[in-house]
Amino acid sequence: MIKVIDVTKTYGKGESLFTALYKVSTEIPAGASVAIIGKSGSGKSTLMHIMSGLDRPSDGEVIVNGKSLVGLKPKQVDAFRSSEMSFIFQAFFIEANQTCYQNVLLPLEIAKVGRRDRRKHVLEALRAVDLEDKVDSLAGNLSGGQKQRLAIARAIVNNPKLLFADEPTGNLDSATGDIIIDLLFKLNRERKITLVIVTHDLELAQKTDIQIYLKDGEIEKTVAKKRQHRTSPNSSKKVVRMV
Repeated sequence: MIKVIDVTKTYGKGESLFTALYKVSTEIPAGASVAIIGKSGSGKSTLMHIMSGLDRPSDGEVIVNGKSLVGLKPKQVDAFRSSEMSFIFQAFFIEANQTCYQNVLLPLEIAKVGRRDRRKHVLEALRAVDLEDKVDSLAGNLSGGQKQRLAIARAIVNNPKLLFADEPTGNLDSATGDIIIDLLFKLNRERKITLVIVTHDLELAQKTDIQIYLKDGEIEKTVAKKRQHRTSPNSSKKVVRMV
């Protein structure tokens, strides 16, 4: 579970002070699929970065699976993040001159997984995204959709509990994007991975269990399909429940 409690994030000082988030509170149940929605500049990527420990709030608290990220030192946050969560971005961030196997292997090397187990984990991850036949192919020779599937394989090879996806289909055509989205939801269902998607695509957002709408750094409303979702009792934001 992710709990965000009265989080404010500001940048700059004095006349250049900019408030990206203001007193944001929300909860994400374990295993849920969630969309964070808003226009450019609404604070959606900032919220994801703070939820995941990639950035720190100026004020407030973030609790992930019972642990407060605000109370951890940077190295502790890095270690916690590597053991609990993974990321998928609009830019694929793959190593074009390495094979698919080498790309997916990297998180296992960082986590110091034993050599005997590495190949099994890599092949399982590639199989999950239907790229097992590309194991020895150079990543740079893949199509756009295959590159994003490779990025997903790399993200799930360590069996994370949380998967953050920031505009994961932004560089893909609609047909290929639909394939990637179907794959993400399949991983959410079958592996019980909590899936948090940052998007401006309302059609995509409506496929998730919970939609968090941001406007000017504040939660405008939360739409929830799952009954276990609850907003902070101190929140005055409107909650719309779907039948």
